[in-house]
Amino acid sequence: MENEILVGLDIGTTKVCAVVAKIDEQSNINILGVGLSPSDGLTRGVVTNIEKTVRSINSAVAEAETRSGIQIQSVIAGIAGEHIQSFQSRGVIAISNPENDITKADVDRLIEDTKRVALPSDRKIIHVIPQEFIIDGQDGVKDPVGMSGVRLEANVHIITGLISAAQNIHKCVERAGLQIYDMVLEPLASSYAVLDDEEKEVGVALLDIGGGTTDLAVFEDKTIRHTAVIPIAGNQVTNDLRKVLGILTEQAEKLKCQNGFAYLPSVVDDGPIILPGIGGRPPLEVDKRLVAQIIQPRMEEILEIALLEIKRSGSSKHLGAGIVLTGGGSLIKGTAELAKEVLGMPVKIGIPSGFKAGLVREVENPIYATSVGLVLYGLRNRALRLSGRNGKKKGSVKKVYEFMKDWYKNI
Repeated sequence: MENEILVGLDIGTTKVCAVVAKIDEQSNINILGVGLSPSDGLTRGVVTNIEKTVRSINSAVAEAETRSGIQIQSVIAGIAGEHIQSFQSRGVIAISNPENDITKADVDRLIEDTKRVALPSDRKIIHVIPQEFIIDGQDGVKDPVGMSGVRLEANVHIITGLISAAQNIHKCVERAGLQIYDMVLEPLASSYAVLDDEEKEVGVALLDIGGGTTDLAVFEDKTIRHTAVIPIAGNQVTNDLRKVLGILTEQAEKLKCQNGFAYLPSVVDDGPIILPGIGGRPPLEVDKRLVAQIIQPRMEEILEIALLEIKRSGSSKHLGAGIVLTGGGSLIKGTAELAKEVLGMPVKIGIPSGFKAGLVREVENPIYATSVGLVLYGLRNRALRLSGRNGKKKGSVKKVYEFMKDWYKNI
């Protein structure tokens, strides 16, 4: 991993973000480049226009290359959208070696056994996340390698997605002249950037409010317990402002970001906001309380749906660290206060961290949570160790690339 270059590519509904990072000899992460481009080729996290998405990817990658001085060849891409589904599974194998020592090969065999579940022909497994291992009836084992036993079981969290959605992301990245090392569920990636191990141990829910979707990941005992994608997010807030006030989408987005409040009691200065008139009409004057009255119901809806998902996970009473909000939607003023009232838990805004040098201030923003998290996921993902310095070891890249091609094959 010495001096390896990793690139996280967050292909979102409203933006495409590329983060270039260098891993030094001490496994420290230095942010070398950041690229950000508007995106309008996706709807609720799913590609709906390949050409527009490719242009957005090219623009973000070009900016990241200019800032970093590195030619990007391969990326770790995020995947999200309302097609994402998750469920629990269980597997069991027998340990056959004479000493009854459990090896890494046995664990891999067990994980493969947990994948033997009936899936519709249009769906594919994205992640299998072990939650606990059980050796000869003894549960609570986190790492069974090296232990002795004759029967090994595992409870796992399986995340699936539509094959077509993954294939379309793959096509967009390929048409942009890049290769994919890995594809990662976006809320899982974001968790690497904004959550620490202590929060994951005592219980925490991550709510990533993006443009097209709101992603939820629930952690307890240092492992993920539940994931969900809510198809309501920042774009719906913008659309509400556009319809109620009769303004352009661009004006509504600017109004939301600069003068929007998600919580009416947070509005202190109720001064008027002047918006340019449309088609030669006189300027429109609105007050901040009216804007908050439009935004708050939609944000409450997002939080209430998230609360239902948290209750469905069975972890609502075990979230000692409460809720961590991230994503661009969390930047609407008053969101944390509203979340605290609706969810009845401690709330904080998650800022990406985990890097030592480079463009640190540039990425210390919730909008970069997913792209930074993709880099951090890549650092910890053993599969990426096959690769050399950003695709320069051709044999290793070929192995990973062939693996990803097999992943995308339709059933």
